[in-house]
Amino acid sequence: MKKDNFKHRDINWLYFNERVLLEAKSNDTPLLERLKFLAIFSSNLDEYFKVRVSQLRQIKQLDKKFRKKLMFKANTTLQHILQTINQQQVEFGNVIKNTLSELEKHDIYIRNASNFTDEQEQYVASLFDKSIKELCAVHKENLELTDGALYMVVSHPNQEYSIVEIPTLNQDRFISLPGIGHQFCFLDDAIRLNIKKLLPEKEIIGCYSIKLSRDAELYLEDDYSDIELVEKIYNSLDKRLYGQATRLLYDESMPSWLIESLKSDFDLGTVDLSPGGIYHNLSDFFSFPLPEGTEHLQYQEKPSLPHPKLSFSENIFESIAQKDQLVHFPYQDFKVVEDFLSSAATDINVTAIKMTIYRIAETSSLADAILKALENGKDVTLFVEAQARFDEANNIKWGRIFEEKGAKVIFSIPQVKVHSKIAMVLRKENGKLKRYAYIGTGNFNSKTSKIYCDHGLFTANKKITKDLGQVFQVLERKIIVPKLKRLLVSPFNTRITFLNLIQNEINAAREGKKASITAKMNSLEDSDMIRALYRAVNVGVNVRLIVRGFCCYLTANNSLTEGMKDNVYITSIVDRYLEHGRIYVFENGGDELMYIGSADWMTRNLDRRIEVLTPILDEDIFDELKHILTLQLKDNQKARILDLDNSNRKVEKLPNEKSIRSQYAIYDYLKNKLDENR
Repeated sequence: MKKDNFKHRDINWLYFNERVLLEAKSNDTPLLERLKFLAIFSSNLDEYFKVRVSQLRQIKQLDKKFRKKLMFKANTTLQHILQTINQQQVEFGNVIKNTLSELEKHDIYIRNASNFTDEQEQYVASLFDKSIKELCAVHKENLELTDGALYMVVSHPNQEYSIVEIPTLNQDRFISLPGIGHQFCFLDDAIRLNIKKLLPEKEIIGCYSIKLSRDAELYLEDDYSDIELVEKIYNSLDKRLYGQATRLLYDESMPSWLIESLKSDFDLGTVDLSPGGIYHNLSDFFSFPLPEGTEHLQYQEKPSLPHPKLSFSENIFESIAQKDQLVHFPYQDFKVVEDFLSSAATDINVTAIKMTIYRIAETSSLADAILKALENGKDVTLFVEAQARFDEANNIKWGRIFEEKGAKVIFSIPQVKVHSKIAMVLRKENGKLKRYAYIGTGNFNSKTSKIYCDHGLFTANKKITKDLGQVFQVLERKIIVPKLKRLLVSPFNTRITFLNLIQNEINAAREGKKASITAKMNSLEDSDMIRALYRAVNVGVNVRLIVRGFCCYLTANNSLTEGMKDNVYITSIVDRYLEHGRIYVFENGGDELMYIGSADWMTRNLDRRIEVLTPILDEDIFDELKHILTLQLKDNQKARILDLDNSNRKVEKLPNEKSIRSQYAIYDYLKNKLDENR
């Protein structure tokens, strides 16, 4: 095998976003829900340009010797990316067009300035005068375009133009219109229809939407294993180009002279220009009004289930002390996590609370519980991740609030993110301090818990809580290296333990014993882990992977993988909820081992983040989680095969095989268990 025997992560990510687009296109996705998948596709692509494309552009500026060390050609990669994105954008436009056409069959219309009725035109004109006009900033000369904001470029005679900012921060993007059925229009069209009122002294030839994406900041330390190389990269650049333009998305009907004018005036290159449709920021479809009487065009409601034990417990600590408890989101209510902390805040026997915060909601019961604990004199220590991309400001804001109220707040150090999802409560019992722990795969965030599929373990098992105590001592900078017996904690023992576990399966396969590895994660990128999987596959270990996002593993039947066996099967599930859980299972000679936690098999998660994974020691919980994983492995409705041609083929349902849509099957499984326990 060649040294570079991996799929390129940035290119492969685009095929994950294509899977999102396929859900928007799918006939079995309810019509109004398709708009949300279009919104996700648009939002994902915006972030991709702000971070990944921006990073490639920065790398292009490095000395050749540094680019060579990074092992790929930024120019070639960038060209491939832009070509693929342009193809996907065409399909994106087709899906939007078809979706809007389908909506009209159900009397849901999105009008535009060319097909308003007289009544609607008068209504929009009146609304514009009353509440929209005063919010529209008009710029007749060059200005600094704000990242992600929407603008209308208005062309005038003699190749002059003006720019009008569309006030989406102060005004809903969609306006409800009078008329039969459910009628709406974009805010953009209300402005387009009344543009003369903003520029009364100018002759108007045309109006065109634009949006500029800018560099969100370089996060090279997230993605390259050689920290020294990262420093060299930073030092080799004249400066870090914060806010550098990475893409100007413009209405493809815009005349060429105007495109060239914008290119020149905003110092853009040809590679920065992306033709698009009339409307941008289609992530705003998240807020598209859901008209009354259209419930049949939405997902059938699946309310979060109470946890069969914790939701009915009079004393949550006694319940956890008696037996480990496992929770599953969004299937079960996140309130159990909030109750755990709320109980700790008011329990007279609780002396201390320690937890990590990676992404906290702007307002939440969890934050209220922390504040209540401080009010009640509890010793609260919080580890706040100040580098959580796009959530930095909110995390820092809350960190400062908690600090002012008396908490000990420790912000993460540069180049090491605290990505683990852990909490520990210290409680006096029988004259001794007893530890209660929570270790999860998802953030302490009630909002995302409704759309992210995650798992969390509550335990008082000393084999786990003693190790977790060591982790918190590391975070408090009391010790440098933790003494660990059960937990996997990055960057200390996660990589070596996983590599050893894979090697154990390799050894078993060589001895003719049953050997298997089953793993579910968000992304698979680390070269050492992939090479270990290649070795395992080649000696006969059965490898079954579920990878939601990008996957750099190259399957067999390729010139780069000549001689490799193909006893590996990789699928990805994109459905109603975002798959976010990480589960790792090893045959281990018949005595299976299972871990859950926050770490993917990515270099950054193994080497440069504080990650925590816990073994599942309770037999009942092991069986429950194994059943859930099995349902995901058998998904033949929303699972797609990840293979060499990036075709995103659906898993084929065999003639007599039962249809399994894993997210719905998991909900039903947990509901049945709840009913049995009631």
